[in-house]
Amino acid sequence: MSDLPKPKLKRGPVLIEFDGASDVTPSTADPVPDLLPLRAPSAMERAAVFAARKPSILARWFWRLLGTLFAFVVTLASYDFVAGLIARNPILGYGALALTGTFIAVLMAIALKELAAFARLKRIDTLHKAAVDAAATQDLKAARLVTDRLQSVYKARKDVSWGNDRFNERKAEVFDADGLLRLAETEFLIPLDAAARREVEAAARQVATVTALVPIALADVFTALTANLRMIRRIAEIYGGRSGTLGSWRVTRSVLTHLVATGAVAVGDDLIGSLAGGGVLAKVSRRFGEGVVNGALTARVGVAAIEVCRPLPFIAAKKPSVTGTVKRALTGLFGSAGG
Repeated sequence: MSDLPKPKLKRGPVLIEFDGASDVTPSTADPVPDLLPLRAPSAMERAAVFAARKPSILARWFWRLLGTLFAFVVTLASYDFVAGLIARNPILGYGALALTGTFIAVLMAIALKELAAFARLKRIDTLHKAAVDAAATQDLKAARLVTDRLQSVYKARKDVSWGNDRFNERKAEVFDADGLLRLAETEFLIPLDAAARREVEAAARQVATVTALVPIALADVFTALTANLRMIRRIAEIYGGRSGTLGSWRVTRSVLTHLVATGAVAVGDDLIGSLAGGGVLAKVSRRFGEGVVNGALTARVGVAAIEVCRPLPFIAAKKPSVTGTVKRALTGLFGSAGG
């Protein structure tokens, strides 16, 4: 065995050829999928995904048919009850008929209120789109129409009456679309922006506090949903688009759908570490760290709601910063907001 010649090994690089894969390079190859998430989703992320999830066609038809069947059964049962009561005792029967009619009238009033809320929200959306088009095309005539409609929206608001007077005094001096929109934004919307930011900061503070201090299961999810719904409704009211129950839910879904679609609902560790010492708090207490995350996500929802509910785009004013909003909201709550 020892007399056998030893094989000679070739020195140098070894080239391994793969059929059909010669055009694949590290820059063009598909990214390696993340099999496991880096961290568990926070309560606010779960709430946003749940609220923005669009039901299937089968689910929508199920709820429509269930609502129609329920209304039909209730109507038939009420008719039989009132008719039978009139046959037995006319006085009680007509009293029940009057109560039923009053209840139906209240339901109709609620329906009209919801329709008016949808009309106000559509009016704000239309005004916002018209302002964006006027600013993009620099059309002075279109800008004047936008500002006239903006004045009609706020003509009954006492908190912007001073700005309305100043705008009337100065609008004749402006002869370009961008300057006119800037003047309208300065006089009408900048004071309202401050009130909307306070609502966002209060909601972020509430969500962060409940998440950090209440150890009850699902309490943080419930608080995140209710606080964000109330915040979005208040922001819509501040900008003049007072929304009813269904209108608030529609605005909330549009805001959260936008956040989920763009990926803005996810908060990275770099953002957490820069807000209120979130990285240190997450190591000391998991609940405190998650509170910072939920507060930051609530602030993101609030900033998106400001953009959706605002009748004019941000031209003269600067769009609120999520980091700055969370720092102001959580200052003193989890130590120094500057980390």
